[in-house]
Amino acid sequence: MTAASRPGRLALLGSGETAPAGGRVFEALAQDLSQPLRVAILETPAGFELNSARVAGRVADYLRVRLGNYSPQVTVLPARRLGTPFSPDDDEITRPLLHADMIFAGPGSPTYAARQLTGSLAWDRLRARYALGAALVFASAATITAGRFALPVYEIYKAGHDIHWAAGLDLLGPFGLSIVFIPHWNNNDGGAELDTSHCFMGRERYDALAMMLPPDATIIGLDEHTGLVLDLARAEGHVLGQGRVTVVREGIEEPYADGVAFGLDRLGPFRPADILTILPTAVVDEARSVAAAASAAEPTPAPREILALVAAREAARREQDWAAADALRSQIEALGWQVQDTPSGPNVLPGGVVR
Repeated sequence: MTAASRPGRLALLGSGETAPAGGRVFEALAQDLSQPLRVAILETPAGFELNSARVAGRVADYLRVRLGNYSPQVTVLPARRLGTPFSPDDDEITRPLLHADMIFAGPGSPTYAARQLTGSLAWDRLRARYALGAALVFASAATITAGRFALPVYEIYKAGHDIHWAAGLDLLGPFGLSIVFIPHWNNNDGGAELDTSHCFMGRERYDALAMMLPPDATIIGLDEHTGLVLDLARAEGHVLGQGRVTVVREGIEEPYADGVAFGLDRLGPFRPADILTILPTAVVDEARSVAAAASAAEPTPAPREILALVAAREAARREQDWAAADALRSQIEALGWQVQDTPSGPNVLPGGVVR
């Protein structure tokens, strides 16, 4: 990974994107991102459903409240189906991806999402933003689609197709990882009568499916209301949620509970990579241009010594030592910074003296 390409964090949820466990994941990612927090929500996984806008809209409404402390600006992208006015290839529809600090995709059909996003402008722009630091959050169907192979849940569970795997989007392939994501790992909707674990496949079908994968594939099972946050820049994973994340390599299952961190070498031969090198040049150039403009517009953070002087001035003001407070203000200004007192506390800004 180069200095110009430091990927953001990637969160995979087994379910519960609008539940408390999902909120913990969103909050953990938002803490490291700029404000106001720009969030883009892709409709694509549910784009075949007549209510896809409502499905995405519920997540948007949730994030506006749950991430309220980060001044979220949430945009839903109706990138539903190729060859229509609402296409994942549409420039205007997918442009918010270039400005997003956090990108979410969730429930729907894994195979539909893979067909619509493979080779699309939306997928290229999403990966470019991810490579330049945006956080990605995938849940349920989108979690499956992110892997090298995608589980055709509807086709097998609902339509009775023979068990098989479909091609996934292989987001982590450039990093040396051959991953299959299976959400709803501990699902028990079927109760005592029907085994719906392993994403509704049941243990028997899951075992047969696992035997069909190539030997280098690693299965990551995510329990309901449980997330795995992957930080590729630091080469580590972190589990958050009510259940466990189960890593299966060479038939051996290794569970990780809430709060546990592990190195990405547990998932396979991880290696750093720059996704930008495999994307279309035009997409990379526009993504870098947008990122540079956003960086230039962001206020310069005050150095530690300035913040210490501001804190000392606030202490003097609380003691009503106005002479000391004025002297500290003058010292701050002499160093090229200004203090603006507001009801919620001081704002520290670069520049000349402003009173």
